[in-house]
Amino acid sequence: MNEWILRLDEGPADGPRLAVKDAIDVAGYPTTVGSPALRDRAPAAADAPCIATARAFGARIVGKTNLHELCFGTTGLNPAFGHPANPRWPDLVPGGSSSGSAVAVALGEADVAFGTDTGCSVRMPAACCGIAGLKTTHGRISIDGVWPLAPSFDTIGPLARDVAGLVLGMQMLVPGFSIEGIRPATTVGRLAAPPGVPVDPTFDAAVDRALAAAGFASEPVALAGWDRAASSFAVMIDFEAWQSSGRLLATGLVQDYVARRLGPCEQVTTEAYTNARRTATTWTAEVLALLQRCEVLALPTLSHAPVPVGDKAVMGNGLNLPFNVAGTPAISIPVGPNPGESLQLIAAPGGEELLLATAAVVERAVGTLPRLYTG
Repeated sequence: MNEWILRLDEGPADGPRLAVKDAIDVAGYPTTVGSPALRDRAPAAADAPCIATARAFGARIVGKTNLHELCFGTTGLNPAFGHPANPRWPDLVPGGSSSGSAVAVALGEADVAFGTDTGCSVRMPAACCGIAGLKTTHGRISIDGVWPLAPSFDTIGPLARDVAGLVLGMQMLVPGFSIEGIRPATTVGRLAAPPGVPVDPTFDAAVDRALAAAGFASEPVALAGWDRAASSFAVMIDFEAWQSSGRLLATGLVQDYVARRLGPCEQVTTEAYTNARRTATTWTAEVLALLQRCEVLALPTLSHAPVPVGDKAVMGNGLNLPFNVAGTPAISIPVGPNPGESLQLIAAPGGEELLLATAAVVERAVGTLPRLYTG
């Protein structure tokens, strides 16, 4: 299935099994970031802080997972290391960039997987593979020892089969993490997608059914500045991606599908980047103001179903990236049997506990997708 770049077995035999995206340093092993340009990299001298914390919790590290090269893509495909196959819908992309992490969890090969999310890369593969994923608040989890894509947006988060697994993942990342005694949201804003991001109406319907089944009376809400989020994200990720990975193009080893995306990033000017940061600040203020009125915002994770595997495959992340710009936590859980039917919930920074408590209510009402494995 090509979900693994390296299989390991480190830690207590009875510890929860943890898969690690191969953009995160594990001491003694190279971090390839799914790139032929980094395949011969020296082994990491130390664990990334998130891995050290997971080890202290008692996690058993079972391998490093495949990904969209350099974390720079949404399909999760990787010709050089083999495409991770979507185990639930094999003809469709697994979603990126944390594709191998999602596949390992969906197959039952790990209890939790760590991924990174810069513009969708935990939530999208979770939705594409029918599991749960949590993008954490920007800055809550250290990204030291993690290959940077765009540090202004980069986050680490867990993927798991269900909400309980995400709680376990957060316990690995944050000592003492718990949702015991945390009440679910009482005010839920049903966020409308912007006109420029057409959403599959069956996805909207699945979200509405799930909220109703869980007993949430949601209030229709909107945000005016989606275009500001998209424009600032595009400029900032390109500028920062060039700083972090542009030098690799000189090796001639970056795969074409990523090189074509990375090459033009060199053209983004410092002035454009500075202006984009100002625009991002305006968008963030708008999101945080709405989150003072509604504890949680609800919308689909994906605007369209996972696309078929192929060289021309593209997945849109217009419903995801705005919340990387805002720095808020966001969770994705499946809410229907069809490919990509998932609910995305957003909370104010630091609101992971609230999101998980709220998502647990929805999950109890609609259930999880059937296991693809026994045991």
